[in-house]
This record gives sequence, structure tokens and C-alpha cells, in this order.
Amino acid sequence: MHFLNYRLVIFLLVTVFGIVFSIPSFLQTDEGKKISLGLDLQGGLHMLLGVQTQKAVEGKIKSVAATVKYFSDKEAILIEDLRIEPEYLSFMLLDSDEVAKLDEMLAEIKGLDINKGADLFYTIALTPVEIDIVKDMAVGQAVETIRNRLDQFGLAEPSVTRQGQTDIVVELPGIKTPQEEQHARELIAKPANLELMEVDEAKSDQVYDLTKEQAQEMGNLILEETGNPQVKYLVKQIPILTGSEVVDAKVAFDQQTNQPIINFTLSTFGAKVFGDFTAKSVGKRLAVVLDGKVFSAPSIRERIGGGSGQISGNFTVNEAGNVAIALRSGALPAPVIMLEKRSVGPSLGADSIQASMIALMSGFILVIIFMIVYYGMAGIIANVALITNIFIIIAVMAMFGATLTLPGMAGIVLTVGMAVDANVIISERIRELLKEGKSIHKAIEDGYKNAMSAILDANITTLLVAVILYAYGTGPVKGFAITISIGILASMITAILGTHGIYEALMPKIMRDKNLRKWFGVK
Repeated sequence: MHFLNYRLVIFLLVTVFGIVFSIPSFLQTDEGKKISLGLDLQGGLHMLLGVQTQKAVEGKIKSVAATVKYFSDKEAILIEDLRIEPEYLSFMLLDSDEVAKLDEMLAEIKGLDINKGADLFYTIALTPVEIDIVKDMAVGQAVETIRNRLDQFGLAEPSVTRQGQTDIVVELPGIKTPQEEQHARELIAKPANLELMEVDEAKSDQVYDLTKEQAQEMGNLILEETGNPQVKYLVKQIPILTGSEVVDAKVAFDQQTNQPIINFTLSTFGAKVFGDFTAKSVGKRLAVVLDGKVFSAPSIRERIGGGSGQISGNFTVNEAGNVAIALRSGALPAPVIMLEKRSVGPSLGADSIQASMIALMSGFILVIIFMIVYYGMAGIIANVALITNIFIIIAVMAMFGATLTLPGMAGIVLTVGMAVDANVIISERIRELLKEGKSIHKAIEDGYKNAMSAILDANITTLLVAVILYAYGTGPVKGFAITISIGILASMITAILGTHGIYEALMPKIMRDKNLRKWFGVK
């Protein structure tokens, strides 16, 4: 049939897409993908966190010390007095014949500043460049870790973005009760530093007679049992393994006590280190340490292969779940502290929605009335494209799980004006050609051709600005950029293809009517 031209077919398809996929958002149904409301629209929790990056440097040094210990044990390199200080580690090499082998191993670890004394006393620190890299990566990793934890916890549309060199902004829409807020804060700030540490059996009876400083001078640490500060353990300072080797963690229940426990699985490298250590440490105890507290210290009865273990303690089901999430998403490379906390009430969000909707609907209605009064039937056609444009914006945002913020709503309001602008340019070109005496068919075809360059120039330059805003902006700015970008692309389809296709379908009727005032507002 004549009216089914390809432009109209494309327009009808995108219209159906827009209506179908925007219905769940408009009706807020339980099924289907919907647009989530941002913090400024539905209320929630805003937090500014500071990352203590120096602790990440100390963690890196501790990791290097664990590597040195593992390699020296594996290759039978005799070292003693291995100690960790906040900014360096040190040890004594006992056999000068092993210098080349040890130096070769250390050369494989990048970013080390190695100072070797004449008596084979090694002092190892990080280079200034490596310290900067570690600090920068600590903040970046903290952002990803916090985001992963919140995603696994199931919070809707959390926003976690870096601000400056050491700060992180976290926005959690929908957090309304103090209990939800406390739960979220615990999940975010939990370090989840898992360490498997050897109990010093030879000196463990001295644990209650030593100060922490004396124990550290011996190369040991004094750690308390979780929930029971009266029970202490003397463990060797260098961990056997850290949580960086954990690849999975799940909540389970002890078959004897029916208490929640956490089963964890190690990486291939972690499983090998764990198996080698337990094979040569039968009869000794291994402390399972989480965030500086000993959860259990079982005796090793045989070599433990398979790279799995468990953490048992006085967990509630929720606590065990939070720890498992934290272990799966990875430990925070450095502690985070709360710098600022602000709660946005749902009433403020409701007021913002109401004000924004009034602005959107007022602008929308005024544009529709103006287009009908000034352009007649051409204005009605433009309004059909405008309505379709809004449906498409909502549908695309819902499909990609975008979050609608107050700036995003401002972007939609602006998009309404931009979409009409393209139709105004086209209608004015058509009116100019009709006044020059061109036929209706010729005026419509040439009107679209003449308007095309102006429409493309305006939309492409705006789209480029929107892309830059999204690339370099923060959360609210990104929301504005997203809605503008979707709106521009949608208006190109509806204004250029859609209205043109409608004119082609209605051309026989327009040619028979020839009432230019009725169709284009031309006298």
C-alpha cells in the first residue's frame, strides 16, 4: 500500500517500542524494566568517604614480605629476622651463596627500592613512583570494591564515584530507615582483610606476659579472639595467605552446631601455598584472622589440598552474609573513613518530582498548543513526533537501567524544546517554498532537504557536548548528559524520518484538500 513507506514503517516500529517499554516506568508495575529514581528524587543516603591511602602502602609492603617468605621457604634460602615496618621490610640473608638467587627473585617484583648492606642485611621499600601508583590504585580499587558489594547486596542503583585524589562519593537511593542506613554503612566500610597466620607454638604460652611492642620485636603479633578479648593468640607477623587469593565465599551451616559459617575457596596459587604450608605444619595451629580478629585457630592434622577453608564464629545469618559478600568482592585495599553523611528525605524527593513534573507538563502543553495554533495540521504531526520522542527516551533509559535524577528531568524538558525546534525548522522551510509558489509535494521534499543541514549541525554539536559531559562529569551531570543524548538521537528519528513518513502517507489527502492554511498555517 502507498502509505506504508519505509520512513513511516520505521517511525511506527520505534513508536511501538517506546510505548511498550515505557509502560512499566509510567505505571511502576512489578514486572518489566523500569527507570530507577535517583537520590534527589526518592530520597536516600549521601556519603563522602576518605581512603587512608598510606595503609595501602603498608599492605603492599606486607604482601612483598609474604612473597619473600614463601619464596625463601620454597627455595630453602636461609633468612632470619624478617620484620615489617610501616614503610619498609628488613631481613638478614645467612648464606652469601644465595645472593644471586634472592636478587633474581626480588628483581621480578616491580617498584622496589632495595638496599643491601655489606653484612647481607636487606632493607626493602617502595620507590616514590610505586607509592604513588599504589595510592592511586587503592582509591580506584576501593571504588570498584564498594560498588561490587552494594550490587551483590541488592541495593537499587547505587552511585559510587571518585572525587579528587583520595575521596569517594556514595549515593544510595531508597535508604530510608536507620536500620537500612546502618546496614549499608557496615557493608561499605568493612575492610574484610582475611589472613591465614601461623600460631607461634614455641612462644604461645608467653602471650599474656608480652606487650604488643615486645611481640612485634620478636616478629610476632598479639591478636584477640573475636567476641572474647580475654583469649589472645601469638601469631607470626608474616601471613601465610591473604584475602587477595580468595575467589569465592559462601554462607553455609555447621553440621554439628547448625551455626552459620563461611566457606571460602582459594585461587590456584593460593591453594598451592596453603597445601605446601599445611603439609609441613602438621600438629601446628593456623589462625583464621579477619580484620585483625582471630575467628578460629584449628590444629592442622594433615595436608589440606583443594584450596578451601572455612571461617566459623558467632555469626548471625546476616553477618555471615555480609562477610561473604565482602570477601567475594575483595578486601578494601585501605581503610575508609566517613568524612560527610547527609540523608535526603523522601518528602524532599517527592517535592522535587512534583515540581519537575509541573515544569515538564507545562512546557509540553504550551509547545503542543503553540504548534497547533501556528502550524495547523503540520503542528499536530510535529506533536505526534514529540510524544513519540518522550516515549522513546523513557523506554531506552528503562532498557539500560538508567537512573533518573533531577538534572535528568531537566534534560528531558530541554529535549522537548530541541525536538520541536527541528520540526519548526522543517515547517518554516516548507512554508517558505509554498509562498514561492512550489507545489505541495515539491515544497515538502525540498523543505526536508533544505532543513537537514541546519538540524544535523545543531544536533551533532549538542550531542558531542553531551558526550564530553558524560565522560568528565559526576553523577548528576552524567544523568543530564544521558537524557540529552537519548533525546537528540530520538528526535532525529522522529523529526526527520517520522514526520516525513507521515507526510508521504498523507500526500494523496493533502493534494486533494489543497487547504494550505489548514495544513501548514499558510494564507
